[in-house]
Formats: sequence, structure tokens, C-alpha cells
Amino acid sequence: MMLPEVEIATVNTIGDGLRRATKRYANQDALLFQSRRWTYRELDQAVNRVANHLLSSGLKQGDRVAAYGKNSDAYLLLFLACARSGLIHVPINFALVKEELLYLLNQSGASAIYIDDELADNVDAVLEDTQIRQRGSLHTTNTSTELSDILQLAQANTDASPPEVSICDTDIVQILYTSGTTSHPKGAMHTHRGFMAEYSSCIQHLQLRSNDRLLAALPLYHSAQMHVFTMPALMTGAMNCILQTPTPDAIFNAISHEKLNSVFAPPTVWIGLLQHEGFEQNDLSSLVNIYYGASIMPEPIVAELQDRLPGCQLFNCYGQSEMAPLATVLAPDEQEGRLASIGKPVMSVETRIVDPVTLEDCPPGERGEIIHRSPHVMVGYWDKPEQTAEAFAGGWFHSGDLAYADEEGYIYIVDRIKDVVNTGGVLVASRDVEEALYLHPAVAEVAVIGTPHPRWIEAITAVIVLKDDETVDSEQLQAHCQQHLAAFKIPKSFVFTPALPKNTAGKLLKRNLRERYNDISLSELDAV
Repeated sequence: MMLPEVEIATVNTIGDGLRRATKRYANQDALLFQSRRWTYRELDQAVNRVANHLLSSGLKQGDRVAAYGKNSDAYLLLFLACARSGLIHVPINFALVKEELLYLLNQSGASAIYIDDELADNVDAVLEDTQIRQRGSLHTTNTSTELSDILQLAQANTDASPPEVSICDTDIVQILYTSGTTSHPKGAMHTHRGFMAEYSSCIQHLQLRSNDRLLAALPLYHSAQMHVFTMPALMTGAMNCILQTPTPDAIFNAISHEKLNSVFAPPTVWIGLLQHEGFEQNDLSSLVNIYYGASIMPEPIVAELQDRLPGCQLFNCYGQSEMAPLATVLAPDEQEGRLASIGKPVMSVETRIVDPVTLEDCPPGERGEIIHRSPHVMVGYWDKPEQTAEAFAGGWFHSGDLAYADEEGYIYIVDRIKDVVNTGGVLVASRDVEEALYLHPAVAEVAVIGTPHPRWIEAITAVIVLKDDETVDSEQLQAHCQQHLAAFKIPKSFVFTPALPKNTAGKLLKRNLRERYNDISLSELDAV
């Protein structure tokens, strides 16, 4: 039987997802930022107004629009407007300046940039060396007296109908830049179709619901906050409370006053929250879902969260920007006996652990590299064909993470392959040493790195932040490690520092530590 030749609506873009959510939840709150609340209807109309302006200003489909600012409702409005108008959104870490900022603007070929007023000097310093022809504001410093360009457009009495553009869900909607640990950042290209597939997995595995009230405290330029929580929540009718900066006081205040039930944060932020006096002083009884990820969470910190928030469900989320980013989840009912696991792949991801050289599957318990394939893996790195080919060697995306799986298929991250310490020809996972040091009551934070050594190739070096009012010396820490680690894993040196370097998303920057201590001899390290 011949099927009739009819046009079937199969396109599924981010704009389509927001439109469907608006029809179902028109009068529910979608966003809260400072004193502004947006219902789904108001948000949908505002997105159309901004999208229509972007296209009428001379930008055309496929042009790149850079976003350089901290969290705000305007930041999210710009992304949604780019998605609905066929433009490609390029989020830029607001901590980047000078050469780093210039590189991303030029590598992406951005035609427009929208910025926070407080970052204007950084943009002025590099703008003439770019091809940017349009500039606007996201967030102003005097919000009580004036609105940014994006907010003026969003609230203007102008046409709020959808822009007349034809968008395919295979079109690129965002370029997510990696952190660039060893070289210039690479721009992972993601399509509407890829993100929508990932959102479906997030909604299912993270148990997102229309009555959820989520905290969006981590930077929206980061894929975890934007694409694992904020955007999937908008697809379900949930409310997002956006914070400009994730300070402990702001987080605790938002949870208690807005009765938020879901919070995501990386390990470094959870560690800070647990140690803050506000943890006990604020009403956190509304919390139900606790999410962590973005880097390896020390098992003692997971146990402390379970102990101090006994009524909450804990979810461990693992992924990376190239995966959009969610790849695996350890659900609350899987936690017992597996606190160190990242769980199993979500429904839209297929994962293997392989020998990095032969690409043969590793048996349970044997360490290898995690590789994935998925409808939401990136389609490639922007203008970097060689790196794209390398990342997809053998037809699978190579994560760069060292891991193993148990007999039941639960995955355990050992380390980033580049963070493994080669000491005397023996490879030691930094995480093994960090887990042991976190068991010491005086240790607040720790990062283990390898530093050059004439005999051992690399010396295991532990960089330590102590808890307030706690004291401990290297000999005491070494004695502690002897109780928990094999002799070859015990650090050769302990460095005490007031704070560990982190990016604005709270991710630990071990490359900074390696650079800082790379040229210091072992005797000098002992004296630090």
C-alpha cells in the first residue's frame, strides 16, 4: 500500500519545546531572578520579541552570537531567542579576559556580543580585533533605574509572534567551549535535536516534574546548569530560581524563602555549603532532590550529605560538554554500597569501557577509557576537523576519563587520564589518594597532582586546604595515609594553601596547580 504524500511535522527544536510547555503551563512561574518573575506565557512572548529584533538588526540564521555575562533572566532570554531565530549561541566564561576572550570571539567568528555592563572594559580591550558588528547589554549595574537592552526588548510593546524562519532540528544551536586544560579550548557543536534528546533523558533520570522549584545558582554558560537542569526544567513546566552568584548566603536564602526543592552543585560548592554556618541556621526542609556532578565527588562528602539531609534524594550526574552534557546517573535507589559510582548510562547513551590502544572492551574491574555514542553527542568541534576525527576514533566519542565497571554494570570514575600520576612507572589515580585524605578530620579540600621528580618521574603531591581552626602537619598526614593507602600511593609532599583554584562553575583547576608547582623542587615543596 502506498502512503499518501503528505508533509509530516517531525521537526523538534528547542523553540518547539518551549512553545509546548507554554501551552500546558501558561500561567505558572517559569523564571525568578531578583525581583522579576516570568510566567511561561510572558517568557514565550519575550523570547519572540528578542528573536524578532535579532533578525531585524541584520543578523542572519547561522550567525554566532556571544553571551558574556553572569547569570540573569536576560542571559537565558538571549539563548532562547537565538534558538528560536536560528542563530548560534556562544556562551563565554565571564572570568575570561584579554587573549582568552579574544580567542573565543575570533575562533567562533561571532558577529554579535551581549554583555553585562560590569564586563564592558574587558570587551572594549579586544573588540577592534574581532569581526563583531553588533553589541548589546544583558545585565546593567543600575537595575533599579534602567533595563538592559535584552530586557527592554523583552518587555517592549512590540510584535510577540514567532519569527518567520525555517529551522531544522539538525541545525547547530550552540557552541560549548571546553575548558582547554592542555591547549586552546575547543568548541563543541550541538544541535536542537541533540539537546532535545538529552533533555528527555534528564527529565526521566533526574525525576524532574512540573511542580519542581529548582535553584539555578551555577553559571548558565556552563553546560551542566543550563542543559541538565534549567532547560529540561523549562520543558516540564517547573520554576527556575536564578542566582547571579552562588554564594552560600544567597543559596541558603533562596532555598528557605522560595521553598526550593531541587539544587545542583559541583563537589567544591557542596563542601563549602556543608562547612557554612548557614547550613544549620536556615530552613532547608523544602529540599527533596540533591544533585551533584561536574567533577568527582569525594565519598565522605556524599555520606555527610546523606546524614545531614536525610529526607533528600541524592543523584550523581556524570558527563561532559561534548555529551550535551549528561551521560550517566546514579539514582537514589542505587546509592547503597555504591556511593563512589557514577551509575549507568541514561536511556539515550550507550557507553563502553575500553583499552585506550586496542579499543577492546575491558572486563569488569579492569580500568579503561570511557567511550560513548548517543543522539546528543556533539556533531564535532567548530572549525577543528583533526581534533574532531581524534575524538571520534573508531566511531565512538572518547571521554578522556579512566574508569571501570563492576559485574552489574555500574561505572566508577578513577581519574581523568591526564590526571593520573606516573610515580616510578606505576600509575596512581589521584582520586584514590584524595579519598583517603578527605577522611582526615582537619582536611577541608584536597587536590592531588604529580610534580616532576628526577627519580620517581612524578612525585605524588597533595595540595591541602585545612578546615577553619584546624591544624595538622605533613608528618601527621603521612601517618594518616599509611593507615589507608599502599606505600606507593602515599604523597611525597604536602602543600598547605588557603584555597584551591577553581573556575566560576566551581570546577577544580588542577592544571593551575601543576603550573604553580611544576618548577619547585621536592625540598622546596616540603617547606611551602
